Amino acid sequence: MMDKMDMSNEEREIIEEVEEIVNRVEKEKGITDGRWRITRRKTRKIRVGNIYIGGEAPISVQTMTKNPTEDTDELLEEIREIEEVGADIVRISVPDEKSVISLKKIRDKVKIPIVADIHFDPKMAIYVLEDGLADCVRINPGNIKVAGHDKLERIVELARQKDIAIRVGVNAGSLEKPILKKYGKPTSKAIVESALLNVKMIEKMGFQNMKVSLKSSSPQDTIEAYLLFSEISDYPLHVGVTEAGTRLSGTARSAVAIGILLCMGVGDTIRVSLAAPAWEEVIVGKRILESLGLRDEEGKVIACPTCARVQIDVMSIAERVERELIKRKIKSSVAVMGCVVNGPGESYMADFGVVGGGSSVLLYRNGTPISKSQKDTDKIISELFSMLERSSSGR
Repeated sequence: MMDKMDMSNEEREIIEEVEEIVNRVEKEKGITDGRWRITRRKTRKIRVGNIYIGGEAPISVQTMTKNPTEDTDELLEEIREIEEVGADIVRISVPDEKSVISLKKIRDKVKIPIVADIHFDPKMAIYVLEDGLADCVRINPGNIKVAGHDKLERIVELARQKDIAIRVGVNAGSLEKPILKKYGKPTSKAIVESALLNVKMIEKMGFQNMKVSLKSSSPQDTIEAYLLFSEISDYPLHVGVTEAGTRLSGTARSAVAIGILLCMGVGDTIRVSLAAPAWEEVIVGKRILESLGLRDEEGKVIACPTCARVQIDVMSIAERVERELIKRKIKSSVAVMGCVVNGPGESYMADFGVVGGGSSVLLYRNGTPISKSQKDTDKIISELFSMLERSSSGR
């Protein structure tokens, strides 16, 4: 209850009117009582390595490697970065036999499930499945069937024998020619028709261990395609916007499309596609889930947008702190604030805080300022993580 003792009669009347309006509308609409919370649509559950997708399984975050698959050293280093920031699944392109050989070399060195990404040449899928080099095989219906129906049958038969899932991965940019001709362009209905056509074809081969993706570079078409497909089929859905763009525009497009679909209960695993390092895709994906309450927050950083009052390098500190929190799997929240306008308030609500002001920086713990630091960025980060380590060890 708000303290009205020091208010004028007019202020008290306005406050009482506001309280009455808020209480009435909240009661009528149920906006803050949890009724809007996300209810996931029921889908089948499949297994990809040690990760379950669909059903009641947590929504997983995956990414795709950017380095040439044949360069095993660079590839493993990239996968280590991906694993460090908490990716659940990694997809690796397998365009040729050199890539198959590379996959053999790294298979036992990768801790998270591998999805082999196959386009055009079904022999690559067959080689991967014969040797069990992946936990799932992604095939693109728009180009994998060019080699003939018998090759697709062989892929499905091997996947059944090895108990390896198949992802039917439809992209707007590579639809089958008859479907594209029918619709004139890659519409959301065209994407759904392609996905259903191939799902039905594989089902007729006696195989149902599948997940499906229906991606477009258009967030609107992506949303429509997934919503339509989810009304028709209960296969688990890999959700994402393909060729989303740079780390800025791509993050925006992905967050909108993936966020809307997840709010509507659609999506069992997600991939944020960015023209940026794979580990950044993982962080954005995790943040989308955390923002919707679909994943426990990990390494939450509250940072002011900065203005002329800023007293420290907020941008650099916030980015470095966030990545370290994620890498070290620290679940504490940290506020990085450039000045004293909102700094103390935000630091009061966070587990730890850094507030620039005057000639020094105040470091907060549980809302209380406990020490000062110099304005040097490296010094601030060092002292902050010393506090975090002391806290985690109970000191």
